[in-house]
Parts: sequence; structure tokens; C-alpha cells
Amino acid sequence: MAKSRADLDTKLVRRLKSSIEHHLTYTLGCQDPDTVSDLERYTAVVCAIKEQATDALNATDRRVRDENGKRVYYLSMEFLIGRLLANNLHNLGIYSECANATQKLGFELADILETELDPALGNGGLGRLAACFLDSMATIGIPGYGYGINYEYGLFRQSFVDGTQREHPDHWMIHGSPWQTERSFKAIHVPVYGRVDHTLGSNGQYHPVWVDWDTLVGVPHDMPVVGYGGETVNYLRLYSARSSDSFDMEIFNQGDYINAVQQKIQTETVSKVLYPSDSIEAGKELRLIQEYFFVACALRDILRQHEEVYALAELPNQVAIQLNDTHPALAVVELMRILIDEKDLQWDTAWDITTRTLAFTNHTLLPEALEKWPVELIKRVLPRHLELIYEVNRRFLDQVRNAYPGDDMRLRKMSIIEEEPIRQVRMANLSIVGSHSVNGVAALHTELLKAELVPEFDSFYPKKFNNKTNGVTQRRWLMACNPGLSDAIEDAIGDDWVTNLFKLRDLERLQSDSAFLEHLSRVKHANKEALANYIFETTRINVNPASIFDVQIKRIHEYKRQLLNALHIAHLYFAIVEDGHQLQSPRTFVFSGKAAPGYYIAKLIIKFINNLATIIN
Repeated sequence: MAKSRADLDTKLVRRLKSSIEHHLTYTLGCQDPDTVSDLERYTAVVCAIKEQATDALNATDRRVRDENGKRVYYLSMEFLIGRLLANNLHNLGIYSECANATQKLGFELADILETELDPALGNGGLGRLAACFLDSMATIGIPGYGYGINYEYGLFRQSFVDGTQREHPDHWMIHGSPWQTERSFKAIHVPVYGRVDHTLGSNGQYHPVWVDWDTLVGVPHDMPVVGYGGETVNYLRLYSARSSDSFDMEIFNQGDYINAVQQKIQTETVSKVLYPSDSIEAGKELRLIQEYFFVACALRDILRQHEEVYALAELPNQVAIQLNDTHPALAVVELMRILIDEKDLQWDTAWDITTRTLAFTNHTLLPEALEKWPVELIKRVLPRHLELIYEVNRRFLDQVRNAYPGDDMRLRKMSIIEEEPIRQVRMANLSIVGSHSVNGVAALHTELLKAELVPEFDSFYPKKFNNKTNGVTQRRWLMACNPGLSDAIEDAIGDDWVTNLFKLRDLERLQSDSAFLEHLSRVKHANKEALANYIFETTRINVNPASIFDVQIKRIHEYKRQLLNALHIAHLYFAIVEDGHQLQSPRTFVFSGKAAPGYYIAKLIIKFINNLATIIN
């Protein structure tokens, strides 16, 4: 058996080596092996690995179709997926074979891993949660697919000038992404703006028609999501905005060709940048269009796939759509619009299908952080959807009025429309009303959600609210990023923890095992030495690897307490230099994080931390 495994490994190494050579020559057109760059080598390796991932993805799709499996679609404005090559090699179980193949080609896998740019498709916990869910679903064999926007530019690239944060374009797609496969033949046409004609249908019933709209074209780009073990590979489908084939012919015929082309180019800004500033009206409008754009693309694509096999009425039985926060909340009324305006379903039937298909994840307990959109803005950008929002709200408030007669305060709190200070659409309320399930992301968070944020909804929908605690993907954050610790754990208790994190409890019996503790200590010190070397290479500051490393990595924000941490450091410093106190152990403090470009206090906190570092260092 051992020889058979060795033979398989040898064949796999040869196959990988051959595939990498093929892509270097024919995909990238490299002629002289001595002049090939690390970026070209990285791209060729990715192309070779993507072949295996694509085979597994196609096999997964066939299996799901054969088994009539229910599919999960995860709609999110962010997917913070991280660099993929090492992660996918680990999940496919071929990391060492790929390293062997690259060695035979004269270069080290570890070297080319550093050329991979982090996909700038998110900026925080919401995006990382989405990425973790995709990884977990693929690992346990659930056909689960992500839908989002293929941002050309990320949040921003950070530098410091005199301790002050400076922002630069984060053009992560500057060389393209070899992980992505463009599927232009599955492009989606998305209407925006226009007006609603209030007409009667052939049956004499009211039949509004959305007309005179502009068109955005969403072009999907697929990235494989490899589950651990390689048995299930799903995809993350990201849409880029493209202009339609048609010009504004009135402008074109007037001879203003440049203006006609410029209008087409402007439509492509929809997928240019992650989270445009909404501090000005144009930024708000672009953000709203972004949210509708990816929701419309996703729902159209999901329905296309569903109706290839099943009747429309089977949608809730075959499809589950999860809304990650309120950014995809327009899915409620977009699905209703399609079912009513295009599929000719009656309201009650369409509403039943919609609410049984959609579910909603809430992420915040701060009332002021809940997303709201001015009614006038939605009316201008999505006139038909505003009509549907009004109708959803009217029917919902009738139900609330019947359940709680005379309770006008409850009606005002639960209404999807906020009346003051300006009329706005409450996207959280819309998401709750339009979903069959609403979850928080931690036990305490969910209880506070029900008791403090939306208690009126919890009493009205006593079975709708539930909890789904956020977790971590140990395959990335332990196995892949800390191989020394991963190997030490595997030597001690086996590798079942890779897919069942509770198995780490088996380490408790080793808490007095001196040999195991010594092994952990060596691993930890090696990692600290590696970090100390990196700090010196990038900052020319010497760090003592034997010191206590106190590390805080988060978005810079007042409530995340970086300022409190920095004030503690200042206190320790003054206690040493002014009061003559001695630390029990030397300490090294490391901060990592970005402040939003317009967040003045957060940028001031960064300045304070850098000034503090200048003095202390």
C-alpha cells in the first residue's frame, strides 16, 4: 500500500510539473526559462491547480443534480477570501506534491506564494464571515455558492507620512486574477432609473410596467471554493459591470461621439471600487446601485439555474438564499418584482415563495448603523421597487394593526418606512419582514437583538429569530498559516481537528506533558523570530523575540479600543521612565489596521499610536 501511494504521488508530481510547464509555454507564452518571473511562475501554478479544482467543481455539480440537492446561495457585498493558492493546495491535499513539482522546475513554491495579491473584495468581519461560510459549506459537502461584486479596486492601500495614514489605490486586479474564469455568455442585463407606467393587463387587472430604464450589464467571474479533502468544490460568482452594446443614439447622431462613449464608461464604475464614500449624494447613489446591481444579477442567475430543472413553485424547496446583512435587502422586492411582473404570479403566491426562500443575518446592534435609504433616491433609481416596498409595508402594517389595535407607537417602530426627519426605507425592517429566518452572529448578540434592537418584531414573529454563532476556519488560520503548530497538534492528537474543531479538547490531557509543552514552546519562539525578522526587514526596528508580543489587529475604530490600549502603553512608559518601575517581562506591542478615509478620530488614533512608537522606540 505504501508503494502504491508513493507511485500515485510520483504520478501526481509529474502531472503537476507537466501542467505547469504547459501553462508557462502556451498560456503565458514564456520562451526562455531563465527569464521567467515569479509572477509568471505563480500564474502557471494557479492554472495547473485550477484544472484539478475545475474537474472537482464539475463533478460536484453533476452530483448535486443527480441527487436533486437543495442549493444555498449566499449574497454578500463582501467576501474577504484571502490569498488562495496555499489554502487550495492544502484543501486539495497536494501541497507537498506541488512543492516537489516546482522544485523539479527549479523554483520554490514558498517564493511564489508571496507574489499573490490579497483579493480586495472586503474589509472586515462581515466579509470574512462570508468567506468562512463558503469554505465550511464546501468542506461538509453542501452545495453553497457566493454571489457578490468583482471590485476592481479594494478599500485602499495604506502608507504613513509623519505618522499620518495616507490612502492609495488598491488595484489588486492589475495583473488580472488567474483564479477567475469570466463567463461573458452568462451576462445579466440589469435595469435602473426609468419610470413606471400604470396600465391594465390583458385580463383587465392593474399591471404596472417599468419603462425607459437604462441598462447595466453584469458579467460573472467565477472563483473555485475548494472544500477540505477536495470532494466538493463550489464557486464564488462575482459580477463586473459592463456597458450595454447600445449607445444613446440621440447623442451619437448629434455627433458627440466622445460623450456617448463616456456615458458607457460611467456605467462600469459600479464595480470599480469597494464601498464608495456615501458622504456625498453621488456616493450614496452609486452605493445603492451597487447593492441592486449584484442582487439583480444573483437572482436572475439563480432563477435561470432553478428553472432549467424545476418548476418555479419549487423554489423554496430547492433554493435557500441567505442575505448577509442589509446590503442585499433589495432581494426581497427584486424577487417579488420578477415573480409578479415577469412570471405573472399573484401577490400572495409570490410573497409565500419569497419569504420561504430568503433568510437574513443581522450584524449590528447599533440603531444608527442600520442601513436606511431616502425614499426620493430609491424613487429615482428604482421606481418600481419603491412601489413594491410601499405595498409590502401596507400589507404588513395591516397585520400588525390587527394584532395590536390602537398601538400607533408599535406601528411607527415596525414600519418599513421611517417618516422623520426625512422619509427613508429601513432596510433591516424590510429584510426581517421578507425573510422566514433572522439570525444574530453570537448568542449574546442574538438575545440583545431580540430584547433591545427589534423586540417588537420578536414578539410579532416568535419563531423567526435564532442564533448562528460566528466561527473561524481552522484550516486557514491554523493549518495553513501556522504549519509548525499544526504539525505539533497533529503529532499529538491526529488530524481530526481539521474538520472538527471540538477535537482540540483532546489537547487538555497534555497540559502537564513536558515534552509536548516544550514542542509548543519551540514552535512559538520560531514564529516570533520570523515576525521579528519581518519587522526588522520592513521597519529596521529590532524586536526581542523573547519579549511578550501584545498584538491587536482590527479596523481602527473608537469602539474597538485601540485608543485604550495605546493609553495603557503610555502609562507603562511613564511608569518606567518617570517612576523607575520595572516590567516583569519585556513587551512588544504591535498594532495593525486601517481607518476609514473619512473617519477623522480613527485617523487621529493612528497618528497617536505612531507618535507613541516614535518616542518609545
